[in-house]
Amino acid sequence: MNNKYFTLENTLFEITEKHPPTIAVFSANGFPQMEDEKKRQSFGKNITLKTALAFQNRDPVAFSKILISSIERDNPGNDVTLGGESKKATGDSVKVTGLLPCPVRIPLLESFGRFMEGFEKNHNIEIEYELKAASMGLDWVEKNLADIKDQDGIPDLFISAGFDLFFDEEKFGKLKQAGVFCDEVSFTGENESFKNYNLKDPRGHYSMIGVVPAVFLVNTKELGERAVPESWEDILKPEYENSVSLPVGDFDLFNAILLNIEKNFGSEGVRKLGRSLLDSLHPSEMVKSEKKSTRRPAVTIMPYFFTKTIREGSIMQAVWPSDGAILSPIFMLSKTKRIDKLRDVIDFFASKEVGEILSHSGLFPSTNPDVDNRLEKGKAFMWLGWDYIYSIDITGSIKRCEQLFNESIREVIGV
Repeated sequence: MNNKYFTLENTLFEITEKHPPTIAVFSANGFPQMEDEKKRQSFGKNITLKTALAFQNRDPVAFSKILISSIERDNPGNDVTLGGESKKATGDSVKVTGLLPCPVRIPLLESFGRFMEGFEKNHNIEIEYELKAASMGLDWVEKNLADIKDQDGIPDLFISAGFDLFFDEEKFGKLKQAGVFCDEVSFTGENESFKNYNLKDPRGHYSMIGVVPAVFLVNTKELGERAVPESWEDILKPEYENSVSLPVGDFDLFNAILLNIEKNFGSEGVRKLGRSLLDSLHPSEMVKSEKKSTRRPAVTIMPYFFTKTIREGSIMQAVWPSDGAILSPIFMLSKTKRIDKLRDVIDFFASKEVGEILSHSGLFPSTNPDVDNRLEKGKAFMWLGWDYIYSIDITGSIKRCEQLFNESIREVIGV
């Protein structure tokens, strides 16, 4: 796409340096490091817009329109996504809040915009929504919940990945126990990818519309004489100490990893994972880790999506763990007392259309049974399981795992 502001061959640094409003665009759409001045220079100078968009399977024409829009607007603080990440309503409305995975956020917002237009016309009721990039984190959601006294103050539908917020007994526990939320997703069966994994909540609180799988990216050159790790058990072996890059900043995925490691390998497994840590990288940096001049990780743990950028013949090798890709679920919570007004909205987010956006555009496998997740047969998953989830204090377990993990890091570096 030709325009007077930038080309696809310009680096992210060049674009943001010349047009500061674009910093917010990149940050909100999967490149949060662009808001940090040092990272903007170190990371931004080494990646072109063309390469960055390839990392996230973005449409260059559509994304360029977003950048141009932010440049030409008088107020750079306005919404800068194609479909708009938020909308306020004046009268009675259905309120939707959540975080969308960055690689599929734009097509999801576009699809939601089309659905919303028809919904509001047919039902004569507005949808008020705030759907931000997952890279924004949960802080803004938690702030919105901080002053809420009862269920009338909370949104009608929540969407988010991971275990951080929805399993916090202090914030959601009493609401959940009171039956405020219910699973109204009407799938008639299981997706072929998840047969026998029992992903449906037996207590009927949580709906799961997709998952974020964690896999390995192996730098075969940095391995030296070590064997390619094939499983999570391998990652915890002594030979991989101080050799692994972990998505520590991606709280949804990282906490899912901690919880699964503790369940399957105990507290000592979490300690071993901490001892394995070499670096914490953003996924878009991970796929370029072979170009780091020092401190190259032999193994990076990352969302499955980012492995699609590896070119044939690269020294980087994607490995799907034999004991299963750890799952960070994409959950949806629907308010029971608003189900009649919500039903079409629930059906939309659980639809084949949304499932194919998640699965085909983002490699986030969908739970919709009509979606072909295009996974090779035999791809295993490591899933906590509902019996385990309901038997522990998730928030307490995450805090305990973080403490064990950090203690083992300090032991390795001698602090």
